[in-house]
Amino acid sequence: MPMDDYFADDPRTNLERMLAGDLYIADDPEIARRQRRAMRLAARYQAAFLKEPEAAGAVLTELLGAVGEGVEVRPPLSVDYGSNITIGARTFVNYNLTALDVAPIAIGEDCQIGPNVQLLTPTHPVEPGPRRDKLEAARPITIGDNVWLGGGAIVCPGVSIGDNAVIGAGAVVTKDVPAHVVAVGNPARPVRDI
Repeated sequence: MPMDDYFADDPRTNLERMLAGDLYIADDPEIARRQRRAMRLAARYQAAFLKEPEAAGAVLTELLGAVGEGVEVRPPLSVDYGSNITIGARTFVNYNLTALDVAPIAIGEDCQIGPNVQLLTPTHPVEPGPRRDKLEAARPITIGDNVWLGGGAIVCPGVSIGDNAVIGAGAVVTKDVPAHVVAVGNPARPVRDI
């Protein structure tokens, strides 16, 4: 079935549409170049973390948009671009973070990110035709200061988590979570105040 020309009146490249937060198709050569750069740097970061820990911080700073003082990220780390991720000072990220940063991901200061956490900004159309035609978009994720994301938690596109919140292990966060609460389950819901 032929693909509709969704962008007939839009002169922007797919990269420009992606960066604007609009629907795009990930077939832009610059998108592919940026993704390969992120994969290379993530591999370099893992190797440096194991063999030359003193050099690992510089590689992480090159990979990510901003890294605060005293941040520790245990590899492996999987990202789409890396450049759309900021991590605040003294945050600890355990093994196997997947941070698909098509849109910005902002992680605050003094956070604890458990193993196997997923921060997922990409979205896809619900309608079958545009999804089959590979349209996608993204919405940012914001994690406040002193947040604890338990192991295996999944944070969905467009979600904000308030300061001092705790997200239980395995929770699927589909909506904003206010500050100073514990949220658990699928979908995650606040169960008590802190």
